[in-house]
Amino acid sequence: MTYGCQTWSMTKAVGPKLRVAQRAMERKMLGLKLTDKISCKEIRNKTQVSDIAQYIAKQKWKRAGHVARLQDNRWTLRVTEWQPRNGKRSRGRQARRWRDDIVRTTGKWTREAKDKEEWRRGAEGLILQWMDGA
Repeated sequence: MTYGCQTWSMTKAVGPKLRVAQRAMERKMLGLKLTDKISCKEIRNKTQVSDIAQYIAKQKWKRAGHVARLQDNRWTLRVTEWQPRNGKRSRGRQARRWRDDIVRTTGKWTREAKDKEEWRRGAEGLILQWMDGA
């Protein structure tokens, strides 16, 4: 279900849909129905499965650190920083990009992610902050 989640742009609409799907899978694993009226917390305690949104945020955080530390100007880093400037943009809000979540939380993320240990230490608190803002 989370294959390639490191590359997703998490929006306010995607997070709840993933959580609903995860809860449905957990109920199926335990053989429960919605009519059984068992709380999500009880189900989570029985299955011992971590929250999907938190898992995705952690994977994306790891990937961001890896991309920022790339040395040889590979296409991964170039595409991440690329700003298209071809003519007039379409009407409406800009599409949310992969790096927008990280930049909103940390600021200039490529500079901070260069130090691998510091990036890992700051992960826990910032991931929770990041999930609250999404």
